[in-house]
Amino acid sequence: MSKVKITVLSSKCRGGYCKAGDEYIVEDLCPPICHELWNGIYPMVYALLNGASLDYGKERAKCFDAQCPDEGRVIVHAEVIE
Repeated sequence: MSKVKITVLSSKCRGGYCKAGDEYIVEDLCPPICHELWNGIYPMVYALLNGASLDYGKERAKCFDAQCPDEGRVIVHAEVIE
């Protein structure tokens, strides 16, 4: 099974959950991040864990970039790793 690495690119997290440079490896369980961010990215993480590729600019890739729904205070990059 694939794994997905989530890297926090920048953070102004009000709850202090995420800091720039934090990395999380997801295999099946939710990483220790804010539930609002996880709720927004979970569908894409799930898709990647199950072999999907996603729209990434003008191409398809096994990664994505996303922002926290709280005014984009946290920006993450996620990618499949083996």
